[in-house]
Amino acid sequence: MSDHPEDKNPQSQPTSEPVTAPAAELTDQEKRLLEPWKTPTGWRYWAAVNNSEIGLWYTVTAFAFFLFGGVLALIMRAQLAIPENDWLSPDQYNQVFTMHGSVMMFLFAVPILEAISILLLPQMMGARDLPFPRLSAYGYWCFLIGGIFVCGSLFFGVAPRGGWFMYPPMTTEYQTDVGPDIWLLGLSFIEIASIAAAVELIVGVLKCRPPGMRLNLIPLYAWYILVVAAMILFAFPPLIAGDLLMELERSLDWPFFDASRGGDPMLWQHLFWIFGHPEVYIVFLPSIALLAMIVPTFARTPMVGYSWIVLAAVGTGFLSFGLWVHHMFTTGLPGLTIGIFSAASEAVAIPTGVQIFCFIATLLIGRVRSSVCLWFALAGLATFIIGGLTGVMIAIAPFDYQAHDTYFIVGHLHYVLVGGTIFPIMAGVYYYYPLVMGKQLSQRLGKLTFWLTLIGFNVSFFPMHLTGLIGMPRRVYTYPAGMGFDTLNLVSSIGAFVLAAGFAVFLWDIVRPKRKQAHAARNCWNAGTLEWLADVPDRPWGIRSIPIIESRYPLWDQANFVRDVDEGNFYLPDAEEGLRETLVTSTMDAHPQQCLRVPGPSFIPMFAAIFTGGLFILSTFHWYTAAGISGLLALVCIVIWLWTGTAPIPEKPSKDVGRGLRLPLYVSGPQAVGWWAMFITMLGDMTAFMALVFGYFFYWTVHEQFPPADQPGPGILYPLGALAAVGVAWACTLAARRWNRRDRPALFYSAIGIGALATIHAGVTIAAAPIANKMDPTSHVYPAMVCVLVLWMTLHLAVGLLMLIYCAARRMAGRMDAVHDADIMNVSLYWHFMALTAAITVAVIAGFPFVA
Repeated sequence: MSDHPEDKNPQSQPTSEPVTAPAAELTDQEKRLLEPWKTPTGWRYWAAVNNSEIGLWYTVTAFAFFLFGGVLALIMRAQLAIPENDWLSPDQYNQVFTMHGSVMMFLFAVPILEAISILLLPQMMGARDLPFPRLSAYGYWCFLIGGIFVCGSLFFGVAPRGGWFMYPPMTTEYQTDVGPDIWLLGLSFIEIASIAAAVELIVGVLKCRPPGMRLNLIPLYAWYILVVAAMILFAFPPLIAGDLLMELERSLDWPFFDASRGGDPMLWQHLFWIFGHPEVYIVFLPSIALLAMIVPTFARTPMVGYSWIVLAAVGTGFLSFGLWVHHMFTTGLPGLTIGIFSAASEAVAIPTGVQIFCFIATLLIGRVRSSVCLWFALAGLATFIIGGLTGVMIAIAPFDYQAHDTYFIVGHLHYVLVGGTIFPIMAGVYYYYPLVMGKQLSQRLGKLTFWLTLIGFNVSFFPMHLTGLIGMPRRVYTYPAGMGFDTLNLVSSIGAFVLAAGFAVFLWDIVRPKRKQAHAARNCWNAGTLEWLADVPDRPWGIRSIPIIESRYPLWDQANFVRDVDEGNFYLPDAEEGLRETLVTSTMDAHPQQCLRVPGPSFIPMFAAIFTGGLFILSTFHWYTAAGISGLLALVCIVIWLWTGTAPIPEKPSKDVGRGLRLPLYVSGPQAVGWWAMFITMLGDMTAFMALVFGYFFYWTVHEQFPPADQPGPGILYPLGALAAVGVAWACTLAARRWNRRDRPALFYSAIGIGALATIHAGVTIAAAPIANKMDPTSHVYPAMVCVLVLWMTLHLAVGLLMLIYCAARRMAGRMDAVHDADIMNVSLYWHFMALTAAITVAVIAGFPFVA
């Protein structure tokens, strides 16, 4: 490029002095816009649902859990600094070790990146907020409550101690205390928050872009988040399915992992690592996304190879689901299987390399400005490359046989996760802190932080490769003297405390008083992307007016862009009705489709999360009556939330959103964000269901005869009767949708009624199948698998029944009619998935035994 972006558009030049003057007097239009977006004050502050508040809470909470996990790491390194140390007992060390891994993976690595996305993505997309702000709030409160519950167990001596992977039979037969239940139910509760955030982010990227922002113009960060959210949708449900199976074994003695009754502990490893290996890329790709925003800014040139990076990100996400056996090479799998997965594990280096070379090319052709942000970005890339190289080493099966259970794996894991996550996140904090907080962090303290963390990290973790190569096993609480481990472990422990000192300086830089420090200049880094339109200090409306986008870097490329946004010359510059509004656009070309009204502050998501947490937490201690009451209260809160906050009928059909464009205030079907949320949620739900079906067929592959000849089956009569009833309920739901649209209320209610009765019949009939045939789920894994599939289907029929009743109630209350039919449209979509679930369940439990 012969011209640099800042030369093309003088308005993008950063101001020479920080913007410290008070903001100009608001116009009447700006006052009307500000009023509905105001953040609540006082005790009602905790009812806020703005992405700016929820994202900030989420980020701070995730960092707090990170610090907790870091303290646990220092305790471990203190224990291992010298041989034969008895500071911690084996049981205490196992609890600390398990909690360190679980906190870092489940309470920091994934949540922090979702938190950053909730905080920044709307501004990057030129949107006022994400489409379901109360869902974000619900996810946050689930995350906070679940995290406190899991971490708090350590202080009472009942923390899980089976490792962050919780392999059975150790956690099913040899740990009969409550620790594994805390892990299973507590983290399953937390996973709700991750999936809720994934749904929110996918719909946000696909449906809430500004007009003109086609898919090939969206920021690279949004592409990465779209890929990662889709990965969460398909990676987390198998773990939830595995959690369900293990908890059923622990609480009801259903023998999914008990080899003496036909179970197999290997199923847990498959389900866990189908989640576990994609999670490495779930935390890596959003970190690279931060670098994709930082590197072009400091190279002062657009990102090289935009299309190649997008394809590489998609390819990395796709390949990551074919690598889970990479963690199971030593479990006795067939050589052909190991060879295939070994090749796939090495192939994933190709799209990863494409992304790294694009970053290098961008830096080479640009005019690079030095900054602490860029230092951390480059450190992250360099560290991840080292971790990637050792990853290729352990992808080669013969080497993995030698290194698998040694400290070499610990060193590799931390180079990948710290290089691929921590350093880029720290770069992102220094980069985006002025945007979020209005003040810049200290470059002097930043440089000290950089050198302490970089040196401390390498001194701590590089020797672990050597420790592993000379034979030190991982997951041990101490080791004998004189085996060659002493010096290397002491060096690693010293490095860990140097690394901790770096994080302490980083933390001080963030929390130190900055009242006397001048505000940062607006767009202080002279970036080209939309989030830097924000005022300093920022307004709660997110963006003054929603712009028309013609470039990937509109602040660099579009003339008078900032002025036009600030003057309200684009869409939704006003809020005449005093409501929170943003635009919904088409998924491909971002054509405006709807003016979406999003709900404001509410305590309902908090209470829904508290009672949902009660369901999981009380079940941990087998207080099932109290858990059931809490679950019922959670259901009541969710129904109130949906009744009052979703699909309201507007006072007029359409609205002038600016520039002569009128958009509908209400849409349904594939144009509506609610329809997309249902579709995406059900994809995740079907993934969990198919993980259970995978378990059924896994047992078929490992047994000579499955189903076993001496075990009764569910028969064919009851399952077929249930399937027929589901077919009736499904057809009635579609008929109700049609009669509602034709404004035939009598026929609508008749269809709903018949469908509800058919749903009840289907649930009772399928539940009766194992009971009538005297299938005992505690006797063998075959009846246990049949019963868990029946249980899944029955629970989903109950949800479908509630949905039908909800639609009838909405119509009766005048909240749904022939035109405003989003509720029945979404419920019809659910029943498509319900019918598919029922067909697969019946085919597996009733049909497969005839061909097995």
